[in-house]
Amino acid sequence: MTLSSLFDLHGKTALVTGCRRGIGKAMAEALAEAGADIIGVSASQETSGSEVEKAVTALGRSFRGYAVDFAHRPAVYDFLKRLTEEAPPIDILVNNAGTILRKPAAEHPDEYWDTVVETNLTAQFVLAREIGRGMVERGRGKIIFTASLLTFQGGLNVPSYAASKGAIGQLTKALSNEWASKGVNVNAIAPGYIATDNTAPLRADATRSRQILDRIPAGRWGVPEDLKGPVVFLASPASDYLHGEILVVDGGWMGR
Repeated sequence: MTLSSLFDLHGKTALVTGCRRGIGKAMAEALAEAGADIIGVSASQETSGSEVEKAVTALGRSFRGYAVDFAHRPAVYDFLKRLTEEAPPIDILVNNAGTILRKPAAEHPDEYWDTVVETNLTAQFVLAREIGRGMVERGRGKIIFTASLLTFQGGLNVPSYAASKGAIGQLTKALSNEWASKGVNVNAIAPGYIATDNTAPLRADATRSRQILDRIPAGRWGVPEDLKGPVVFLASPASDYLHGEILVVDGGWMGR
């Protein structure tokens, strides 16, 4: 196998959640650039005419869009039923959808906890279980979770988010332990501080933004495009012997 073929995704179908903007959009575009057709799923995803669809189809790949509220479990099951009826088998699952709600732990309400954990963890497990079952039966597949620096650290004022992302790290390892021998790679990407909607409050806080930037050896906030190479690597044959890993893409944050 040549080096270029190691990263070739032609003939593959990738499902990317949370792909309407930010990291998920960059990941969907990267997978399309590598040759994959894309199924894009977000809470507010347009079924046609979205910016991510335009980017994917401009690359000569097909795009299907679905709007799914990941905080509502029946909606996730309804989507999976439609997926089985309307789409080809999924070769690559990128479980990227997520949300964050900020309040100190002593003021963090049940509603915040339930919404964040349902979206960031439970929905992602349901998708991985149901789609992963087909991968196991076919003897091949790639599952990629979006973890976080808070998979390793506790953060401030985001206990539900930290708990959900810590659990994603363990879920990655648990599924990998069961499915590695079945030809299914399960890994995760842990982005550092990336300039997206989720981090807008941090970047708007001059003091906190400077504290964060001072700790990043690379000297800058990340951008969604920094995740393009890692997601293609984990989705491609280049990572066939990589199982249960959490690839940290953080400008060196965790090394400090």
